[in-house]
Amino acid sequence: RTWLKLKYGMETEREAHADQSILILHAKVAQKSYGNEKRFFCPPPCVFISGRGWRCLNEILTHSRAILNSLPLCLQQMFACAKSLFISDQDKRKHFCLLLRLFLGNRHELGSFQSKMIKVISKPSQKRQSMKNADLCISSCSRVALFNRLRSQTVSTRYLSVDRGAFIASARQWTAFTITMVDDQRAEQAGFVLSEGFICYGCVVQLVCTESGVALPPMVIRKVNKQHAILDVDEPVSQLHKCAFQFRDNPHAYLCLSNDTIIQHQVSFSHSFSPLLMILNDGSCWTIIGVEAVEFTFNQGLACIQTPVSPFPVITGLEVSLLSRQWQRLTRISPYASCFCSVVTKFKTEACRSEKH
Repeated sequence: RTWLKLKYGMETEREAHADQSILILHAKVAQKSYGNEKRFFCPPPCVFISGRGWRCLNEILTHSRAILNSLPLCLQQMFACAKSLFISDQDKRKHFCLLLRLFLGNRHELGSFQSKMIKVISKPSQKRQSMKNADLCISSCSRVALFNRLRSQTVSTRYLSVDRGAFIASARQWTAFTITMVDDQRAEQAGFVLSEGFICYGCVVQLVCTESGVALPPMVIRKVNKQHAILDVDEPVSQLHKCAFQFRDNPHAYLCLSNDTIIQHQVSFSHSFSPLLMILNDGSCWTIIGVEAVEFTFNQGLACIQTPVSPFPVITGLEVSLLSRQWQRLTRISPYASCFCSVVTKFKTEACRSEKH
């Protein structure tokens, strides 16, 4: 213990920035299961762990001979997902949240972390959405996930993802993208002009990876019905809708997956039905869903937590006020937070100097 104290005591400045981060990604909506059919959450909730503090914690536990389940030294890839979560038809809740319980390798519970609220739906809405159902619409500058599924088979699900700066179709890991509506007319004159509001079919959008910043070219989002892209629909895009992405600068090319790669698939007009329909292949039909990201960043330091922090508090703001008491000036910092058992107030004291004129 003395050796540990000396060794890590010399690294206080380095450890002051040894933050530990936990990122929870999950969908905004979940479909309810019916009977024996289990509709697993898609995409599955994911947890990413990052930050130098986890390595410091690993070193401390290792030197103190704790039982540790081999934390990898490269912590950038610490990732897990829950693929078997579903909500049964017996559950009457309309909203719920997920709870992540985090355990260290020595089975010591660090704490629990809550997701944002998830809305329960029975099936994707086929009706034209309005402002009354704003929570089901996809907003510009919001996060979304895209996945492709053949004949409603769970095992065939592929997610649009980014790996080492390249777009891929992954069966294991999905990526959150920021979908932004682009003002196409103004963009012709001076680059990309971002627009607010709800994403509607026929709009030009851009998908940007929230983690790496890698972006796809501008594309027109199209509604899909029975393997056809419909060109004359302008209604708002809703949760779990089938859609296709037509490249703006190449109208016959659509975003498509081929095995594990992402390609531009050349399509043709469906002249036998209507000139406003384009025939798509299976890989060009995507399901879109809004996602939420909840990130917790903290610094545990060398302190030993006797009881788990549950639920983990979240600081949403700070209030700074100045007080004067006799010969002292007090700076009071009061945090605004959720899941705090009591109000925490910190004072910083400064001595007042009297000056003679």
